[in-house]
Amino acid sequence: MAEAPKPPEPVATTAPKAAAHPPKAAAPIGPPDQPPPADKPLPAFIASLQAALPGAVSQISFWVGDWTIIIPAARILDVAQHLRNAPDASFDFCSDVTATDWPPRAERFDIIYCLYSTRYRHRVRVKAKAGELEPVASVTGIWPAADWLEREVYDMFGVNFVGHPDRRRILMPEDWQGFPQRKDYPLEGPGELLMENPLDWLKLRQARDEADIE
Repeated sequence: MAEAPKPPEPVATTAPKAAAHPPKAAAPIGPPDQPPPADKPLPAFIASLQAALPGAVSQISFWVGDWTIIIPAARILDVAQHLRNAPDASFDFCSDVTATDWPPRAERFDIIYCLYSTRYRHRVRVKAKAGELEPVASVTGIWPAADWLEREVYDMFGVNFVGHPDRRRILMPEDWQGFPQRKDYPLEGPGELLMENPLDWLKLRQARDEADIE
């Protein structure tokens, strides 16, 4: 009788190597400010601002139909007074003041003022760039409506407004630690102690959980 064929010997296989973790992405520094198209003329009030205050405007941006004037925070009063009083501008209403936070930048805050002219019915945004502790002059003397708006930006971001008539928190308790809308603020709040290192925060939370179980 012929011998039965031997089964094939198993082929040694190696487990596929785990894919290497991609490098950690760098922290964002904010979206680019889009320049206006080459064929888009500047509004007269921006051209007159640049002529009246040389060097006060760092950049002009135009995006989805809106103009933005980008300035250093040190020039906010000069620019605000011109936009309020210049005949071709007449921005007599500050409808909003807000901010964004980009910690990797030296000038981490973008402070945005949304302005409207009831005379001409045109709008503009002014974006002032400021460092964490840099003084930013209050515009409440130019637009009184900015009073509570600046208080909210101070409360949420800790922007160092100076010259404000009543700079105190408006949403959080007066003794609250930290500024909740900063990107480096602890996601679960400061607890009893504001900790910059997330690992310290997790250790404190774990210790409290273990104490509750015991």
